Amino acid sequence: MNTSAFKTSQAALLRAARLGGIHPDAVRHLEQPKRIFEFTIPLKMDDGRIDFFTAYRVHYSDALGQVKDGTRIVPDLDLDVIKALGFWMTIKHAVADIPAGGGKGGIRADPAKLSEREFEALIRAYIRKLPMKGEWVDVPGADIGTSGKAMAWMLDELEEIRGFHSPAAINDKPAEVGGSILSREATGTGAYFVVREMMRDMHMTDSARVAVQGFGNVGRVVAELLHEDGCKIIAVADITGGVCNSDGLDIQALGAHVDSTHAIKGFGGCDIGVSEVLEAECDILIPAAVQSVITEKNAGRVKAKLVAECANGPITSEGERILEENGVVVLPDVLTNCGGAIVCSFERTQGLSDDYWDKDTVLRKLEDRMVSAYCRTRDTALEHVQSMRDAAWIYALKKIERAMIARGWI
Repeated sequence: MNTSAFKTSQAALLRAARLGGIHPDAVRHLEQPKRIFEFTIPLKMDDGRIDFFTAYRVHYSDALGQVKDGTRIVPDLDLDVIKALGFWMTIKHAVADIPAGGGKGGIRADPAKLSEREFEALIRAYIRKLPMKGEWVDVPGADIGTSGKAMAWMLDELEEIRGFHSPAAINDKPAEVGGSILSREATGTGAYFVVREMMRDMHMTDSARVAVQGFGNVGRVVAELLHEDGCKIIAVADITGGVCNSDGLDIQALGAHVDSTHAIKGFGGCDIGVSEVLEAECDILIPAAVQSVITEKNAGRVKAKLVAECANGPITSEGERILEENGVVVLPDVLTNCGGAIVCSFERTQGLSDDYWDKDTVLRKLEDRMVSAYCRTRDTALEHVQSMRDAAWIYALKKIERAMIARGWI
């Protein structure tokens, strides 16, 4: 079974390149990252011993501009995932018409097992040891295992190194140190705008039944916004467990429970397994957790009419083939969850200009960009008689191809 995140990304590249007639040399450029950094961070722990942590940063492609985003800290992090995430970020920026390339990085560590002092020291060491950084080269952002607090530590460390303030050099930081309003909610809010547009095109009613895997910043936000529109959120799961209710869950009560316990487990209702939510009887399925959760082993049991990828790469290429055969429509990750990339672009713009926007301005600009990206993808799909994923990739690859030609790379 092929569940390699990078192989999944490459399968999408080769398919879209063939369908879109992309120049072979452009494809060759995109078959591997432009730069890969792997380094070791030695860290003195609270008990006096020295521990060693493996860290990564990938610059996948900078044809469209400086690379940006994502710093993931999880115990099982590997280079395969970082390469895939960097590539997907490259495509997301192109889909959203952002003049930037794709970057991703992280540390193999378990934040839950580190004290706050150890975690802060690890974050600061990461930014110190990062070989290339800065608003015109590589702009790190947050991802799983990091937060606004971690990004503020990164910014502070970078500014200590430079000796001057650099608010545009780090993304996803708190507004108090130059971050953008709506940064935390950006990916989920952007996903909501795309799902809303697809629901209209598929003639779904506002009372559509929705199942969500993952209830963090992304899954929770899109679930709450769809619930406000009248959708029934009938099943939700996180890493601790899941709950279901065919009449619709009380999302506000679930949110309060998660805020107090940091887990869905223990919330009243019908208990389901973490993976069972993917097979729930629903109209819309939103995988918003991690990659490769819908494969050839379970894709045939997906009952949703629409799957909106809010996580990165939640469907393998074999799983998607089965979904297509069963008539399931897929909203691809490079479109659905590019809201975070868009607001990160806003954040850098605000930092460079020293002109900071209010919430209504950010929300309006985000909606305009997400709806435009959706319409371009839909129109490309109709023009080429292809899936939404192929359409998004074709549009992005053509944009990157033109940049490579202009630069003389091909």
